[in-house]
Amino acid sequence: MDLMTVTFRIPMTARFRRVTERAGVLLRGPMGWGEFSPFPEYPDTVAHRWWLAALEATVALWPPPVRTSIPINVTIPAVGPEEAHERVRASGCTTAKVKVAEGDDAARLEAVRDALGPEGKLRMDVNGAWDTATAIREIRRFSHLDLEYVEQPCASTEDLAAVRKAVDVPIAADESIRLADDPMEVVTGEAADIAILKVQPLGGVTRSLELAEQLGLPAVVSSALETSVGLAAGLHLAACLPELPFACGLGTIGLLEHDVVADPLVPVNGVMELRRPEPELGLVGDPPGSDELIDRLQRAMDAG
Repeated sequence: MDLMTVTFRIPMTARFRRVTERAGVLLRGPMGWGEFSPFPEYPDTVAHRWWLAALEATVALWPPPVRTSIPINVTIPAVGPEEAHERVRASGCTTAKVKVAEGDDAARLEAVRDALGPEGKLRMDVNGAWDTATAIREIRRFSHLDLEYVEQPCASTEDLAAVRKAVDVPIAADESIRLADDPMEVVTGEAADIAILKVQPLGGVTRSLELAEQLGLPAVVSSALETSVGLAAGLHLAACLPELPFACGLGTIGLLEHDVVADPLVPVNGVMELRRPEPELGLVGDPPGSDELIDRLQRAMDAG
């Protein structure tokens, strides 16, 4: 298969899930551009799904959408309260997802709630960092902030189920879906109220749409810190879901110092319109370690 490849490395504006840069490969095929950007710690067998998503974007037709406007939340990294407040106000979004379990969670959450106002929707994302007892305690501690839901408070599906039974706030599953051998365990184990779907880690738009149907849970489409090339796939998935009751976590370009397109996918007044921007090769460059990125792509392709 003859696909054009371009590598990229982009610093982040703030450390996010222990990541300070995003790196990967953009691929172009007959149907357009795709992105391959698995996180460094993922083994090749996991990165293979990211390759499948990139391949689908370049050689296959995505399913037809049922909407063209997608509600978007602003994502707040583990920054200080003043910066958190400013990021919310500058975003124009009325829903915010806040990274917690790092730094002063209380000050950050209070600042975001203040910026949103009483009508805004506030979410916490824990990335599985808490044990069961801590999760129950912390969720109850912040319940006065009127949390919309808490994303992946614990690492295991069993712990998610225990937390879900003990608190009144809805629980969303992310890693327990995209990294699980059997994503249906979050349903059979009554571990989640909401499914977080990320196109690259799940192997593409079509695979993600099929999984959403199997899970039967309300879904929130989120990014995996992609460039606008990768975000376009997530945006399309959100446009294809039969129901979309929650704002989606696709407004993450602001976490990157720059993008690979001239017209980045950013929300306007909390909404992102369905489109698929193409990269400007002059914005990508030829970063150090390009051979390593291509080698990782090849290993992921071979890992299937």
